[in-house]
Amino acid sequence: MGIVTAATAVVSEHESSGTASAALPGVLSDVPVSVLVIDRGTGMVTYANRAAVELAGNVHLPVDIDTWGASAGLTDLGGEPLASTSGPLSLVAQGQPVAGEAVRLRPGRGSRSTHAASNGGHRDQLLWVTGFPLSRPDSHEQLSLVVFMELTAGDGGPADPDQYLQSLRERAVIATDITFTITDPRLPDNPLIWVNPSFSRITGYSYEEAVGSNCRFLQGPATAPEAIEVIRDALAAQEAVTVTLLNYRKDGTAFWNQLSISPVFDGAGDLVSFVGVQTDVTERVRVEHEREAAFAAERTAREEAELARATAEQSRADAEHARAEAERAQSRLALMAEATSTLIATLDLADLLDRLARLSVPLVADWVFITLIDDSGSVAQTASLHRDGLENELRVLDSQHAQHLPEGSPTLRSMTTSRPVLVDRAGERLPGIFTSDAAREAFERVGAASVLAVPMVARRRTRGAILLARTDEDRPFTQEDVDLVEDLARRAALAMDNVRLYQQEHTVADTLQRSLLPELPSIPGVEAAAHYVSASTAADVGGDFYDLLHLPDGSVGMVIGDVVGHDVAAAAAMGHLRGLIRACAWEAADPDPGVVLARVDRLVQGLQVASMATMVYARAVPPEGEGRPWRVHVANAGHPPLLLRDPEGTVRVLSEVTGLLVGVDGAARRETVVLDVLPGSTLLAYTDGLIERPGVDLDAGIDELTTRLGQAPADASPRHLCDAAVAGSIDGRDDVALIALRFG
Repeated sequence: MGIVTAATAVVSEHESSGTASAALPGVLSDVPVSVLVIDRGTGMVTYANRAAVELAGNVHLPVDIDTWGASAGLTDLGGEPLASTSGPLSLVAQGQPVAGEAVRLRPGRGSRSTHAASNGGHRDQLLWVTGFPLSRPDSHEQLSLVVFMELTAGDGGPADPDQYLQSLRERAVIATDITFTITDPRLPDNPLIWVNPSFSRITGYSYEEAVGSNCRFLQGPATAPEAIEVIRDALAAQEAVTVTLLNYRKDGTAFWNQLSISPVFDGAGDLVSFVGVQTDVTERVRVEHEREAAFAAERTAREEAELARATAEQSRADAEHARAEAERAQSRLALMAEATSTLIATLDLADLLDRLARLSVPLVADWVFITLIDDSGSVAQTASLHRDGLENELRVLDSQHAQHLPEGSPTLRSMTTSRPVLVDRAGERLPGIFTSDAAREAFERVGAASVLAVPMVARRRTRGAILLARTDEDRPFTQEDVDLVEDLARRAALAMDNVRLYQQEHTVADTLQRSLLPELPSIPGVEAAAHYVSASTAADVGGDFYDLLHLPDGSVGMVIGDVVGHDVAAAAAMGHLRGLIRACAWEAADPDPGVVLARVDRLVQGLQVASMATMVYARAVPPEGEGRPWRVHVANAGHPPLLLRDPEGTVRVLSEVTGLLVGVDGAARRETVVLDVLPGSTLLAYTDGLIERPGVDLDAGIDELTTRLGQAPADASPRHLCDAAVAGSIDGRDDVALIALRFG
């Protein structure tokens, strides 16, 4: 860790290699961003850390700032050189702060870009430039700090420059987790005078909240006084320091902060700034604490073992036995903890069996064969794993033996008696139980000196059995192994039964929901199609529905809705709600969709049919003459907007149709929007499962759906449009219902 001065911040030539490297303070030398220090009096670059040297190539310091930028191949976003008074480097050299500006790094310039080009890179790189004065204008030597953060390869950007620049700013915020701060010790209480965006992201304090205050506002009740004292002494001595301490974010959550501070002096040797580099090392400290706790536990166990050995008559034997017992107990606890977390982390039965097999081999056995049975006792599913990859032999055992287990089979005996079955000298005793030569030969190839079969029982029902085998005669299964595998089998059986129950609920809800979805009626003048996709995750089936009505007055009613929830109750509530909307629309005194939805809302809350739901109701009135438009009346209760595709294939989002969810306010009024729809147009309604994906904004999902529909042929039928709508990357954790109606 060094002290930053203009005298020491130079780039020297290594006699042996001829490559340049900066004699810089450790706090800045190894950070993964490029850092420069500029002498504003001369406009020269006097500091460059390793990343900056790599960026500019073989350039000797000190050097003029424009020369350094040209050597690095820096341009503005338009491709013009930065050697002008309006460029960010020139502004920093003039003492003006640069909050953030994007620049380009042309390929083939500087060692970093040359390396990228040699590896097939052809596109420009983007850098985010931030600069701030380190010293005041009246100081003897005026210094400024410049930080370059690498973004992504340039692609020319979107047509909207403002949108492109905003995108660059957002990427700059997440470009690095390193926090830079600058304090001024010449001001009272050494306050912060600049922080980069990473400081706000890590701590929660905005730039305005942080600047002007001493960094101690990050300290809290558990911050170690010793660490604070180390920092205070280093600042008083004007020395560099690195310390790890517990700090607190604005929301009160704690994080471990590795803080490195270097003093900055001007040419006269006067202290002008402290530069700090902070990194969130919470995860690293957590791992270190866990390791220390494990070491402490191990030391305690060893001390107890030593005490037992010293006090017991058979001290050495007792100590060895106690140590072995402790290690076995620790291994068993570790296995059970891993088994619990691993087995409950999936609702897919095949994945669960694979996880169980990998837990068993090679930790407990050399190979494993898992058998599941159905309610009638027939083999329903199997899984196997061999430590040496002899999977073909295990598949032969599956097809030739496991599908029709003979009475002497350890697996069948364990399931019949609901007790473990242990077979020693299995290689001698078991070959006679095989009914085919192929199965017997496969068993002899995989080998088995000791075999243990344990039933998997959950909720008083046997679900299958685990068959474990060891090939080493010197390592047979013991009673301790039997107890361990019994525990593992119970946990596995319970996890499997949970999967069964989840899948059962999913099947019930899916069946109920599909039974309530209507067959679309044939209505003169319109062509309709609908589509329903059940959620792929167990039990994630809910209240998505659609409907199409040929109303008594000759108009056409179209409904799409989604009851809040993902279970059988939601599917049942959906059936009630669909019945209400059909009744209200069919016998409506006022057919206005907004009035109909208001009546449905009152009935839902009065009859307590569902907690909340979203819904769109559209009523289409046929034209009075051929070629004239349809009159479509639409009201929305918190549902995703409808899409209207005109005869030429252009898709419009009906975002102007909005309203409050059903079930929130029984007195709510929803506005009805009236549209003139040309013949040949298609109205498409959908539920949110079609546009929702983790980490993707709903508007982005709607845009993707609109694009898919717009790419379909202009004369695409409603069925074709439904297929195009679900052709995208559906998340699969929620149902998808959609209905398309083309007007003739």
